[in-house]
Amino acid sequence: QVQLEESGGGLVQVGGSLRLSCAASGSIFNFNAMGWYRQAPGKQRELVAAITRRGSTNYADSVKGRFTISRDGAKNTMYLQMNSLKPEDTAVYYCKAETGGTNYRVDYWGPGTQVTVSS
Repeated sequence: QVQLEESGGGLVQVGGSLRLSCAASGSIFNFNAMGWYRQAPGKQRELVAAITRRGSTNYADSVKGRFTISRDGAKNTMYLQMNSLKPEDTAVYYCKAETGGTNYRVDYWGPGTQVTVSS
């Protein structure tokens, strides 16, 4: 059973930075892709950034140029560096890992970490 655990959330002022971590219970290269999602109160969960096994990345338009997704295979950990934070970045941030084959996909989620950006 895959386990993911996020850390690094907290309260930060507008313009500040945070780095989120997502530690996996096994090798992150077992996953087809990993990603960061967020959910603000009253809103749907949305993709923030993702990285494939090969290292290709993509970002939501709202975070391009401010957030960077990365990973460390030796530590089985994925990161999200968040700079120039805005109040609208306030949300619970979730880590997701995807596995599967041609005809199926299995997603694993972490419990989430709260990020609050105060103005």
